[in-house]
Amino acid sequence: MLLSFPLLFLLQSAATPTAAGSAISDGRTSGGVVTPPRIEATVMVDGRLDEPAWSQAAVLRGFSQFLPTDGVPAVDSTTVLVWYSPTALHIGVRAWEAHGQPQATLADRDRIDSDDWIEFLIGTFDDGRTATMFGVNPLGVQADGALVETGQNNVQFGSAGASRDRADLSPDYTWSSRGELVPGGYQIEIEIPFKSLRFQPKDSQAWSFQVVRHVQHSGFEDVWAPARRANASFIGQSGRLENLEGLRRGLVLELNPEVTAAYSGARAPDGAYAYGDVDPDIGGSLRWGVTNNLTLNAAANPDFSQVESDAGQITFDPRQALFFDEKRPFFLDGIEQFDTPNRLIYTRRIVQPVFATKLTGKTAGADIALLSAVDDRAASAGGNNPVFNILRIQKGIGGGSRIGMAYTDQIDGNDYNRVADLDGRIVFGGVYAMIAQLAASRTRTNGVTATAPLWSFRFDRSGQRFGWRSSFTGVGDQFVTRSGFISRTGIVRANFAPNYSFYPAAGSLIQRLTTAVTVDGTWQYQNFIHSRGVQDRKLHFDLNAVLRGGWTAGAGYFLESFGYDQTLFANYYLGVPDGTGGLSYTPYVGQDQIINHDFYVSVNTPTFKTFDANILAIYGRDENFPEWASADLFIIQGGVNARPTDQLRLAFTYDHQQAIRLTDRSTVLINRIPRLKVEYQLGRPLFIRVVGEYASSKQDSLRDNSRTELPIYFGDGSGGFVRAAAFSRNIFHTDVLLAFTPTPGTVVFAGYGRNMMEPRAFRLRGLERQSDSFFAKVSYLFRL
Repeated sequence: MLLSFPLLFLLQSAATPTAAGSAISDGRTSGGVVTPPRIEATVMVDGRLDEPAWSQAAVLRGFSQFLPTDGVPAVDSTTVLVWYSPTALHIGVRAWEAHGQPQATLADRDRIDSDDWIEFLIGTFDDGRTATMFGVNPLGVQADGALVETGQNNVQFGSAGASRDRADLSPDYTWSSRGELVPGGYQIEIEIPFKSLRFQPKDSQAWSFQVVRHVQHSGFEDVWAPARRANASFIGQSGRLENLEGLRRGLVLELNPEVTAAYSGARAPDGAYAYGDVDPDIGGSLRWGVTNNLTLNAAANPDFSQVESDAGQITFDPRQALFFDEKRPFFLDGIEQFDTPNRLIYTRRIVQPVFATKLTGKTAGADIALLSAVDDRAASAGGNNPVFNILRIQKGIGGGSRIGMAYTDQIDGNDYNRVADLDGRIVFGGVYAMIAQLAASRTRTNGVTATAPLWSFRFDRSGQRFGWRSSFTGVGDQFVTRSGFISRTGIVRANFAPNYSFYPAAGSLIQRLTTAVTVDGTWQYQNFIHSRGVQDRKLHFDLNAVLRGGWTAGAGYFLESFGYDQTLFANYYLGVPDGTGGLSYTPYVGQDQIINHDFYVSVNTPTFKTFDANILAIYGRDENFPEWASADLFIIQGGVNARPTDQLRLAFTYDHQQAIRLTDRSTVLINRIPRLKVEYQLGRPLFIRVVGEYASSKQDSLRDNSRTELPIYFGDGSGGFVRAAAFSRNIFHTDVLLAFTPTPGTVVFAGYGRNMMEPRAFRLRGLERQSDSFFAKVSYLFRL
């Protein structure tokens, strides 16, 4: 028989009493400041919290709600215990849940966001803008990463208002955690070795410290140190662990040798299918903690492949390049220190380096990140080994503000690309933040050298009720960053988006309602410089609601005008009958403007124990980019995450884009990408994953749909012309992976991937294999 919640609380408290001299910090009354005790003791991390050391720990309680409404007492009770030994930080959690059993699954690392979980943000440099994140669910499954507040990670499609920056879950650290469900809630035990942290070279330290509890049944986020939405910095509102003394990090030296092998096949142009040789690669990496706050990484012939293929994306605007996240472990360690506005550093530009070294950390009061790599010859058009040198330096100037500079240099034979950058973020008045950036690139290609600027200014207000986002950015026509990612060059863009939030009475169906208006304009860079007209204009009206129980919904209306882009259609020609049965080819000139009217609606369910779902639907009059004409556009993006058991997870997503001509209601293009990922956690470190993705793309023969209906041709580059004929591509991709990952760096992977094509979409008959690969990897982390 389960004990009642109040009785359980009393019994648990009696089992691990708080010593009379233990520090107690009530977040709502003390503001979240505590001095945890230093105890010469070792404990077994088993989730029990029954060793004597826990009775002496500092006690953190008095949590407040942050989302959806800040400043009110938390509904669910949470108690956190903190103490430290000379070599590690120890944290215990008792989270009481009066509404039923907490949600918890035996998930893979960093996949606990659908569970109830506790997030710890530890700012070891106490700079008000950076923190290391350690998260754990009720079963002790870990999530970890780094958080650097930039103020740029809070804007999504159709969003109204801003939210706090979230941690980048790419880095993985070595630490221990165990948890267990108990009647009325759950409890967790955590040990974070100081070897896994960088911290200040001081005898007595003060670290910022925030605890965030994620409660799935309500969708609430509770915090220990009170935090307001009306603030430009979330980390800056953290509590503090004070008077930390005698911390011993010791020697941090990690050696990670690895062996990889692949057996790959591909179909040749003549239709024959053949496999290559199995050629095992031996490589590895070294990680050395030079000081308490400076780390050196080096890798020779490492495995830079990705364990999971990138999910397919649909291109909505062909002028915008698609972005894919970095997933390779070597680049993920310390990746947060390379962050710049407008992403001037993007490590996926380094394709397959034969050697790389990296230095990250803090020295002389500044964050420093240095990366050098020699890439494979296959990444060079001239058969050279491209060389990358990347430097990023940032210095905090108090209150979450910072200034920074970056320099990137990519050399490929006699060609090069160099970019210099100066940027900063200033936080003031509690709710205001300004971000400014000035950069220039110098590029030499085939003996021709070009220089171009990039500049950006952003000014935001993060008010609880009233706020805004505004930006003004220009990217020169010849601006190039071969070490970074700029989705579109040669433009100037201005944007202003005020928002206002309403908070109905407690218990109402609608818990927060936010309205926003966005005014956006885009110029061709040279048109802006010479005071000529704007090319694209956008006026968006958004309405977003947070509902009782964790539901969210949004709706909006877009009024837009897009101007004709001569560069995009420079290779378009019309086939004009010449009166003799033949054709003459004249350059294509489209209509000056296309006017768009679009409506959208989005719904996100709460994260229920067994599933959650989301959908975004857009319908309206929009541009048919392939023919530069108006069309009826329909877009749907949705997904369902199912958790039928504690060990089984299924994630299904579907992307759909369809454009229908106004003249004869024919479909000019349709893109469909369903994707299913199935993961089964055989044990905490062992899982199997199967991914299936079908990418279907179909486009009709192109014609001048806005005016003459004449057929469109493409120039072939040698004076000839090729009809823009109809095409269909149907690619079915599958991945299977068996992974054993007891600790970060120690892994055994065995996988298989295959690409197949078929002539008719979604028939799954007549599939013809185009390529496949068997893959295996073994690595072991030696930690001294």
